[in-house]
Amino acid sequence: MPLSKADFEALARFRFGIRRYLRFSEEVVRRHGLTPQQYQLLLALKGFPARDWATVRELAERLQLRHHSVVELVDRAQKQDLVGRTAHPDDARAVRVVLTAAGEEVLGRLAALHRAELSRMAAVLSPPDWHPPG
Repeated sequence: MPLSKADFEALARFRFGIRRYLRFSEEVVRRHGLTPQQYQLLLALKGFPARDWATVRELAERLQLRHHSVVELVDRAQKQDLVGRTAHPDDARAVRVVLTAAGEEVLGRLAALHRAELSRMAAVLSPPDWHPPG
């Protein structure tokens, strides 16, 4: 079924809202001394289901990055004391990546700013309400 003019407008409005939110996110995390990828790493760790750590492989899946890119990202974040590595008790080849106290603190501040922005943008970021052509 072809899309109506209203469908295109709703889709364009939604896409604009996503881009506006992402730009907000990029700017606010940079003002706090992080890259957008570092914020995403911290958020993926804190938001990992049912535990407070993740492996590099799991983070690569969550962030949709290649394994070696996540290793480099974790290395840089570890140098900034945002994350740490601990031994994985069940797999000697893997390590657990965990947030440090400094990582928790900066993530808490940034996540609160993101939540507030999402609240302000709720109407724009609502999925399009598709209308039949006519």
